[in-house]
Amino acid sequence: MVFRKLPGVSASGMGLRLSQKFVFLLFLSGLVTLCFGALFFLPDSVRLKRIFLSKTETQPVTVGSGSENDAREHLKRLKNQGGMTPAKGETTTSSDHGFKGCLLKPPLGRDNGKPSDPKTNERREKVKEMMKFAWDNYKRYAWGKNELRPLTRNGHIGNMFGGLRGASIIDSLDTLYIMGLMEEYNDAKDWVQTSLDLNSNGEASLFEVNIRYVGGLLSAYYLTGEELYKSKVMELGEKLLPAFNTPTGIPRGVINLGSGTSWSWGWASAGSSILAEFGTLHLEFVHLSELSRNPIYTEKVMNIRKLLNKIEKPHGLYPNFLSPVSGNWVQHHVSIGGLGDSFYEYLIKSYLMSDKTDGDAKTMYYGALEAIEANLVQKSPGGLTYMAEWRGGILDHKMGHLACFSGGMIGIGADDGAPEKRQHYLDLAAEITHTCHESYTRSATKLGPEAFRFDGGGEATATRLSDRYYILRPEVIESYMYMWRLTHDPKYREWGWEAVEALEQHCRVESGFSGIRDVYTMTASHDNMQQSFFLSETLKYLYLLFSDDDLLPLEDWVFNTEAHPLPIIRKSCLQDDPEKRDEF
Repeated sequence: MVFRKLPGVSASGMGLRLSQKFVFLLFLSGLVTLCFGALFFLPDSVRLKRIFLSKTETQPVTVGSGSENDAREHLKRLKNQGGMTPAKGETTTSSDHGFKGCLLKPPLGRDNGKPSDPKTNERREKVKEMMKFAWDNYKRYAWGKNELRPLTRNGHIGNMFGGLRGASIIDSLDTLYIMGLMEEYNDAKDWVQTSLDLNSNGEASLFEVNIRYVGGLLSAYYLTGEELYKSKVMELGEKLLPAFNTPTGIPRGVINLGSGTSWSWGWASAGSSILAEFGTLHLEFVHLSELSRNPIYTEKVMNIRKLLNKIEKPHGLYPNFLSPVSGNWVQHHVSIGGLGDSFYEYLIKSYLMSDKTDGDAKTMYYGALEAIEANLVQKSPGGLTYMAEWRGGILDHKMGHLACFSGGMIGIGADDGAPEKRQHYLDLAAEITHTCHESYTRSATKLGPEAFRFDGGGEATATRLSDRYYILRPEVIESYMYMWRLTHDPKYREWGWEAVEALEQHCRVESGFSGIRDVYTMTASHDNMQQSFFLSETLKYLYLLFSDDDLLPLEDWVFNTEAHPLPIIRKSCLQDDPEKRDEF
């Protein structure tokens, strides 16, 4: 009898009359229906259908949980509670966590990516110490400002962020988190909660605010599940939309975050928008649509694609200046470095982030790469492969430090090219990365200049005084990290360690890290600026270089151009969710 299993029902109760049994069963069935129905009034994030689990993997876990046992305990809590409760060592998370990307592996790996090799782990710990040193000095002398001036021990605000503050804090959130610097991370999170004021009226760079603030907040949300970051990034995303109010839908480069008025940079040719700026919005804006369930962000960046596909491209190349009024190119200057760089990066990464379903991005990327190879890729007399710049058909044999990201970019895109070209692309990526390493080894400090040339008898060296500085840039180290992940050739870790030693010797000062004005002299002249991207990119890429591949695995994450990791959006997961299926 079923009643024997019901608590509180005695044996004598088995003698209930038929009418009493009917009432009791009616009451019981109503109670079960009520409990079951209550599931559908819970927030989306705690419905079972929102917990996306791979058939072969456990649910990703957050910081402090690296072992299999931790993962099992975390999964057990999810099943038992329908939400997320932090384990020992985890930070408190909201219930609406960003596992919508359907991650295949825990973001921080089985043991936070700790390498088994003691020497490599020692090097990783050194990078972590550098991050803590940079952060502690920023907190002590420049807290709440955008960047630290380490020589004068004060803060720098600058004019790129339109009155927004704390750029180093937002840029550091994910770096602190993946390094396990939890006290520092929690200080940063508290500042975001209490002091990040988005109600500013200054002149902001759409590009810089997007890659640093939007990217940083998105990444922090996806890694931690803190609802705070989601609400902040949604508010900020809305403030960027008026920049697209142009005749073509191509956004202008500068926006007043308060009034919504926008305009082009004064130095930009004939009021142009810059390729690398309007072309470096796609990753973040797709995720803004993903989180807000508002397609407007995706529509804005897709409109840019449509226009670029319509207009004629000289020799298949994308010039750096485009009129947001006429939709025509303004100058025929092409660069894979400054003004152009991250446009190409976002094409291949858009394809990868879409779970390889964004065919338009793939077509545009490989078409651009073919044109770049045909027109810009050069081989020096000394055998170095480099990317020249193109000015209306005339080659300028200069390669910028910014262009050194392209080794990693070509590397991560190699596998999805035409089968007969895959090894060629991987070889090309290795050759470019080697050239950029040469620009470091040929300087006295073993740090690379802002730009280096391949004419006038020199190779991979800066010939102009104005190109000899180094401002803690990450691009060369970025390519080392990607090439390590793709090939596991130990030279990339050795090259990365050379960079660590050079940074320590020439850029570390008493109260932080500073760029230097001349990489070719051992007498350091510091620029008194600890760039926020040093914390977000340079140190993060070094840390990843000396970590196991399961720390932010490339099959689950893409990095925006400020090194903020964003999850791949798996269409199989969208198909499992009727609400998201309606959106896309």
